[in-house]
Amino acid sequence: MTQYTLKQASKLLHSKQISATELAQEYLNAIDARNPSINGYITLDKDLTLAEARAADERIAAGNAGILTGVPIAYKDIFCQKGWKSACSSKMLDNFISPYTATVVQNLLNEGMVTLGRTNMDEFAMGSTNETSFYGATKNPWNLENVPGGSSGGSAAVVAARLAPAALGSDTGGSIRQPASHCGITGLKPTYGVVSRFGMVAYASSFDQAGPMAQTAEDCAILLNAMASFDERDSTSLERAKEDYTRDLNQPLKGLKVGLPKEYFGEGMSADVQKTVQTAIDLLKAQGAEMVEVSLPQTELSIPAYYVLASAEASTNLSRYDGVRYGHRAEQFGNLEELYSNTRAEGFGSEVKRRIMIGTYVLSHGYYDAYYLKAQKLRRLVANDFQTALQQCDIILAPTAPTAAPKLGSDINDPVQMYLSDIYTIAVNLAGLPAMTLPAGFSSDGLPIGVQLIGNYFAEAKLLGVAHQMQLESDWHSKTPTGV
Repeated sequence: MTQYTLKQASKLLHSKQISATELAQEYLNAIDARNPSINGYITLDKDLTLAEARAADERIAAGNAGILTGVPIAYKDIFCQKGWKSACSSKMLDNFISPYTATVVQNLLNEGMVTLGRTNMDEFAMGSTNETSFYGATKNPWNLENVPGGSSGGSAAVVAARLAPAALGSDTGGSIRQPASHCGITGLKPTYGVVSRFGMVAYASSFDQAGPMAQTAEDCAILLNAMASFDERDSTSLERAKEDYTRDLNQPLKGLKVGLPKEYFGEGMSADVQKTVQTAIDLLKAQGAEMVEVSLPQTELSIPAYYVLASAEASTNLSRYDGVRYGHRAEQFGNLEELYSNTRAEGFGSEVKRRIMIGTYVLSHGYYDAYYLKAQKLRRLVANDFQTALQQCDIILAPTAPTAAPKLGSDINDPVQMYLSDIYTIAVNLAGLPAMTLPAGFSSDGLPIGVQLIGNYFAEAKLLGVAHQMQLESDWHSKTPTGV
């Protein structure tokens, strides 16, 4: 019963072949059986889950249910929800029970979705392997010796392991798309500002964006319809007319111009990824799409620009964790300064400390102009590159990650290597564009590999339509790990 897509589960609920309570219980049973091996969920509350499911059953019985009513969902630990622990997988917030609910979560609760729990993540979303979590690493369901990707690795893993039909993730530099690739699921990062950030704990405020993660593009489109909204409590939220993100799902691909950025097809890409991307290209060609070579010349400089800017914003955002207002507080201190320093030394992990230090350095007197200001200028050049490229094509096709999922421990002790794994995803966040990953094949040792579709601002419906048409002609998205 836990094998269903979001849309399939919805049909079963509305035809009354199963109740929301029964469906939620099936997922809770599956979580009890399989989650200990992958560590995808870190917080569960079965009483709250079943209470939401019973409320959904009442809505269905009363005839006022929507397409998402009664469908279970998991939330990355970065989203606040009243009454649930929202720890960002950090010791700093291990005792924090949220007094309010994030707008995007509330939108889904209003639709009647049922909360299964909070999923593991890299601490404060800082990492690309889901190994920096205070609660231990999440393991890839396809091979427990490999990482699921990060920072939304827990969300990707529970969807791949069929412990949730869908999950919410956040994408700051590829944190939805890269784990979606490594775990063989579909994940979308919307245009910056389309989904409210209110109640989503901030890492880098000008980059962070919430997005859906599910088995199929169609499921992601259905979720985005409910997630996207203007929010006056979020100063970066965009006030736009309501869209139907499912509107292009049945659009044929004949005549579609697909850009292939030459900078993304050079050194560093594994043979498995190269083969997978070529398979996706062939699939698109078979459906009538036309390939066009484009150029994104600032690609190599996107990583240093991103880590300067994101670390600077992180150092500012994380200054609020001082042991005074909420979260962890050091027990031993002699004065206020020691309270601050001891609390932060104890509460933050090594990767978070590294980024705070980098960010503080680039914002300090004498270095602001040399690093931060130059990175902001480069950010504009990256955005301009995309606009030039997208004048020549409708969407851009690219790899999501240079390799399939690496082994646990192989990247975590080499920060530079971990940062380089985001080479194909970071530029999209610098520009604020929408992009998504969909499964497109497997490596020689059986690990999933995804490809990335990138569109112009507000082109989510087009991307989802292309992905859906590709999934109609392939079955990579329906594959499940052994034992699931």
